[in-house]
Amino acid sequence: MGFLSNKNKYISEINVTPFVDVMLVLLIIFMVTAPMMIQGENVELPESGSGSIAGESVKWVITITKEGDYFFNDEKIGVDYLSDFLKNKLKSEKTPPEVFIKGDKSTLYGNVVAAMSEIKSAGIENVGMITVPVSKD
Repeated sequence: MGFLSNKNKYISEINVTPFVDVMLVLLIIFMVTAPMMIQGENVELPESGSGSIAGESVKWVITITKEGDYFFNDEKIGVDYLSDFLKNKLKSEKTPPEVFIKGDKSTLYGNVVAAMSEIKSAGIENVGMITVPVSKD
């Protein structure tokens, strides 16, 4: 009765191995799916030698398709309503955000100018263009 065997002792430690396994699986899932989470419509972007904005958080994207359709992120919108739409969105923002235009390379130049004009008339000064880097072929 003086000696206790190992069978009668309780383990009072937490086994973290299953937790670490689950966290590693979630990390891999997020690493694989994060590049696929691109906003807006799928358009063929023009090439440019400027830097990339991939690391920045892009909240507002105006997409112009080759057919001349306009999208705010994923929401289709008419160019005539774009200025009023952005003014309403600005009411909920603390600071004016940057707006990026993602225009298909085969869209008309006038479509891009019309979008820029509507963005400026909404009171947004920071407007950028989304392009792809020039290929070195």
